[in-house]
Amino acid sequence: MTSVEVPVVDMPAGLCHFVATPIGNLHDITLRALGVLAEAEVVYAEDTRHTGTLMKRYGLRVPLVSYHDHNKLEVVPRIVADLKAQRKVAVVSDAGMPCINDPGYSLVLALLREELPWTIIPGPSSVLAAVVLAGFSPDRFLFAGYPPRKKGQRRRYLEELVQAGPTVVMLESCHRITSTLEMVGELDAARRVAVVREITKLHEETLRGTAGEVLPLMTGKRLRGELVLVLAGQGKKESKVD
Repeated sequence: MTSVEVPVVDMPAGLCHFVATPIGNLHDITLRALGVLAEAEVVYAEDTRHTGTLMKRYGLRVPLVSYHDHNKLEVVPRIVADLKAQRKVAVVSDAGMPCINDPGYSLVLALLREELPWTIIPGPSSVLAAVVLAGFSPDRFLFAGYPPRKKGQRRRYLEELVQAGPTVVMLESCHRITSTLEMVGELDAARRVAVVREITKLHEETLRGTAGEVLPLMTGKRLRGELVLVLAGQGKKESKVD
């Protein structure tokens, strides 16, 4: 249990609530998010075990139902049916804002087709956090999602991004980050990059430099989960630190 008092919120039935959850530190949940999760009749979660840890931390007891990429064709109609039945529905991802690089967008498309309303409960974002931690110009930035897994496709993807003017933010697996950095270094050896990992956690770290300078700094590190790779922009407002 927790000493945090979960507030009572007005959660309209039949309105889909996309709730942002912590990206690492469980204390980063908002009071409004806790109130909505407590009031919901059902919470659809990317990984019920992961979300269950959060719910247990704050003493919330609400039915959890799996909703992920592998079952979205079956679960999206169920969510739509729940909303049409005027149930109180919340949708969460493993971390951060639902619909950003997770199956939530499939639900949004269904809500559009069915003319059903939805809202968001804002909160933590690894993308915005990485933009600030990288130290590159935040005036304009491009979020590019995950690079393709296949090397040929990934190289073409990166070739396009290194030509972009604004700061570029992408997500990458701990298993492919070194390969991706090597490709960035081959395409633009002078481009400044930042690798941001363990955001909001005990071992949060931001490695900055060119791809060639950052690569050896990562040697021997125990990389886990998802990392954020940021490429410095090429615009006139891009700051330079001597």
